[in-house]
Amino acid sequence: MSAYEELLARAEADPGVVGLILSGSQARGTAGPHSDHDVFVVVPEHDGRWVTSLTPALDTAVLTVDELADVSDRWARYAYRGAVVLLDRLGGRISSLVEAQATLAPAEVDAFVREQLDGYINFVYRAAKSRRDGHADLARLDEIEAGPWLLWTLFALHGRVRPYNKYLRWELERYPLPAPWTAERLIAEPPSAWFTELERLARARGFGDVVDGWDDLSLLRSVSP
Repeated sequence: MSAYEELLARAEADPGVVGLILSGSQARGTAGPHSDHDVFVVVPEHDGRWVTSLTPALDTAVLTVDELADVSDRWARYAYRGAVVLLDRLGGRISSLVEAQATLAPAEVDAFVREQLDGYINFVYRAAKSRRDGHADLARLDEIEAGPWLLWTLFALHGRVRPYNKYLRWELERYPLPAPWTAERLIAEPPSAWFTELERLARARGFGDVVDGWDDLSLLRSVSP
């Protein structure tokens, strides 16, 4: 019996375990020969019987129900996208909490977009000025920093959390966004090339005031298709 199978059997036999969640590549169907199993074990409280552990074959994270309900760690949230609930002894609550982690509520969309769109504009504007002034190397660094802000903005505008880079293709193949937002283009093109498209989308979703908070974006519009 593998370590994963032993974990499942132990959790099934323990009434103190209220939820079991499979995450990562095994849940998303992208596992390779070196992939491990990533499992969240949900308990009412930490009592020492279940502990978080990391091994080459099995990563086990132990959470309380309250910790599973906490969506404040935005980077951790994509772990629940495509996750499989293996055990739910709370009448569907575990599944609901997993869904809440993997998607954005309307209030979260507003907060995320406003923050991330402003950050994206900041970095692509800095990159544009560096290119204008003949500092292509510095512009490249700002382009690199603009990437995460672009992805957070784009996915938040669609009520979704940003995928990890490893799963960007999986995300957009399984849950595509409207054209022109394809994985291949997002990977291949620099963040500044998306300014016009992102501005158009942001204005259509009611976030034009964020863009208009910047004095002069003609430098960006002149180079963005």
